[in-house]
Amino acid sequence: MFTYGLTRYDCKILPIVSQMENILIVEDEKRVADLLKAGLEEIGYNTVVAYDGIMGLRLFQSNDFDLVISDIVLPGIDGFELCREIRSRNRNLPVLMLTALGSTDDKLDGFDSGADDYMVKPFDFRELHARIKVLLRRAVQKEDRCDSLAYADIVIDMNKHNVCRGGVDIKLTPKEFKLLVFMVENAEKVISRIDIAEKVWNTHFDTGTNFIDVYINYLRKKIDKGFGKKLIHTKPGIGFIFTTEP
Repeated sequence: MFTYGLTRYDCKILPIVSQMENILIVEDEKRVADLLKAGLEEIGYNTVVAYDGIMGLRLFQSNDFDLVISDIVLPGIDGFELCREIRSRNRNLPVLMLTALGSTDDKLDGFDSGADDYMVKPFDFRELHARIKVLLRRAVQKEDRCDSLAYADIVIDMNKHNVCRGGVDIKLTPKEFKLLVFMVENAEKVISRIDIAEKVWNTHFDTGTNFIDVYINYLRKKIDKGFGKKLIHTKPGIGFIFTTEP
């Protein structure tokens, strides 16, 4: 039994994972790093710890990991830059940011740098474990996904993360790309903010934040602006729908 902040952890109540996935922990606060390492290894993961961003990048480059957990405020290079470096080399490796920076802008910066999920300290270890399992499962699903998606005049290259509409290349951030893929995979269906939060951000929707609407607007400006037919439509009080018919 151990604690971090006001949150209590008991790894012994958690089920043992069936495979020995390798997790890179990048955390400069030794007490937190030790807590993560002890807790994750107790439930069956292999872990390696880096105490600064530069060492984290070196370890990533020289080893095969299934997931990265990184703080944002790090010596050397910060977590945002580390995540961008990881994404430039590996588009599918799950990255979870675990940090004390919890504002909406911080979260948007994290997702823009390529993070798949974002948790704020102090954290509940059971929730962390649940999110890790989701990220690892989705990483496996990505490997089985088809090489391309198409809807109307949009073509998405899943391997290169390229998007083209009507012959025009569209540059998207990693999170915008993930949001577009989710909307295309669910075209012609109304999707709620809760659906988007759970499937794209791997989190529960917080009604006190507007980051989902912010990203919808980002995507709408890139996907719809300048094209005759709009594809992203808002259903007031319900959510959004990706369709050629409003």
